[in-house]
Amino acid sequence: MGKKSRRRVKAEKPARRPYVARTFEGLPAEGDWVALREIVPAASGTLALADGREIVVASLLPGGVAGLVRPDGTVWLGLQVQHNYGDISRDLAAVVEQGLAGEPGRELSLAADPGDGPRLQDLVAPDATFEVTVHDGFEYWVDEADASEPALAQALEAANESIAPTVRLTGVEGAYWTQMGNRRFLRWAQSHDEGPLLDALARLHAAGTSSLGEGTRLIGMFRSHALLVPVWDLDDEVTADDLEAPARAFADRLEPLLSDSSDLTAEERSARSGLTNRQLTIR
Repeated sequence: MGKKSRRRVKAEKPARRPYVARTFEGLPAEGDWVALREIVPAASGTLALADGREIVVASLLPGGVAGLVRPDGTVWLGLQVQHNYGDISRDLAAVVEQGLAGEPGRELSLAADPGDGPRLQDLVAPDATFEVTVHDGFEYWVDEADASEPALAQALEAANESIAPTVRLTGVEGAYWTQMGNRRFLRWAQSHDEGPLLDALARLHAAGTSSLGEGTRLIGMFRSHALLVPVWDLDDEVTADDLEAPARAFADRLEPLLSDSSDLTAEERSARSGLTNRQLTIR
């Protein structure tokens, strides 16, 4: 046998799946998924699956794990995790599949590319909704009895110190008021195609109608999972409740402009350029 024949044939590496930028598209309340993944410290929501079961989706789980199977068998899915093998939706679906087949009390992880398989959109019930509850702290991780245990209570207290106060607006999707230090902001994940949305925001900004009322100012945006997340700077006295009606009015102003394909004016092009220059991409 020749040397070439004796060489070991290397196993071919599985092809990496194509990168999916807008990975949460098609899920109920896409903007809220992006917000929980990127900007909301402590929040959760229940999601119905096509097979009739339900899971709990959380912004963050203890230790940053990918998921948990609680003692009662409920699967909890964490969104703020490090794994990303090209399609986050497929990654999350793989964690859910682990949990549905797993034993109660098990932590779930995703240490390697899960390969081909269903995406989260394939597992969710067609009529599912995603109602988010924002929590003041991480006590939602544990039962009341467990939270009173001294060591755990101390750990929760330490974790809670890092939380920026956050409130979800109820009248629109994906909008979150937050206080960071001495400043207040509204960050609003918009589930619209980027190009038409940026044009629409530019038209509003040029017309002087991009604010959310007195004491608010559109200062820029960031880009995450192929969605734009406009950010408004708020005066100290502006609360989340103060923004409910103005946010709905803003959505009404924005909607017809999303389908406006006419050329931007010079002022609108300038506004668009200014907004784009103040755009930051995260993940």
